[in-house]
Amino acid sequence: MASPLATVGILSIGEMGEATRERALSADLSLVRTDADLTRQADYILSIVPPRDALATAQRIVSAFTPERSRDKTSPLYYLDLNAISPSSARSIASLLAPVQHVRFLDGGIIGPAPKLKPHTRNEWTRPSLVVSGPYDLTDAQPSGDNLVHVLNLQHIAPTIGPASGLKMCFASLTKGFTALAIQSFTTAHRLGVLGELKSQLKVHSPKSGELAERSLVGMPPKAYRWVREMEEIGNTFREDGGFDMVDDEMLKGAAEVYALIADETDLGLEKTKKRVRGTTAEDVARCTSEGIKRRKEKTE
Repeated sequence: MASPLATVGILSIGEMGEATRERALSADLSLVRTDADLTRQADYILSIVPPRDALATAQRIVSAFTPERSRDKTSPLYYLDLNAISPSSARSIASLLAPVQHVRFLDGGIIGPAPKLKPHTRNEWTRPSLVVSGPYDLTDAQPSGDNLVHVLNLQHIAPTIGPASGLKMCFASLTKGFTALAIQSFTTAHRLGVLGELKSQLKVHSPKSGELAERSLVGMPPKAYRWVREMEEIGNTFREDGGFDMVDDEMLKGAAEVYALIADETDLGLEKTKKRVRGTTAEDVARCTSEGIKRRKEKTE
């Protein structure tokens, strides 16, 4: 006998506002009117929001559980925080949810790009890794926890809250930290008039770095606003859980400021994932960033 299907709630699908609604409908997802409706109906909730909104989103779930609002289900609600936050932020969310009956919390993170259909196939997908940690193993969860683990490519890596979000932070420091350096490198080369020469030298002496830099620059613009807080959360992770409290985290604060510049002062900050206009080449990213630097300077003069 097949196990019953699970109801999975997602907060939220892609960019906020109307883009979220459009993306949800295009993926044949059902929209619910309120958080209370979501907590009544869902077996699992995946929180996937900008890092700055992770705590507020968890608070919404807490507020949805009031004495007059009962769940449609007798099984517990599993809340998976998959946001790019530090272990200390994950522990704060765990403490917030702890008093709420019927809720089981797991700390988590998404590592790798969004799922994509493999070329020349009809039903084979590349998938990111979803890592979780905490006292609950979803393979034992009902309903259909083991199937959810398989579908999401989920790995339970530790029995405590913190390791999964910490792993995400360590990984992101090497990828998005590199992208922040690439933005500064390519933009400075553009302003000096030597961007073409920089790319040529990378092809000769460090081709993989050059390819990664160009690919990361082009993919970055729609996500820059999310990465401002993520850089700050990485700094918190290194300081609080890595033991680097003796090290000034100006490097990561600088990376956060680079992404804030992109998001707030350039045309790149207006980009949406599937509606790209600017920044579709590394050269245009450098050009837009240079324009943003000039714009910001004019505001302060």
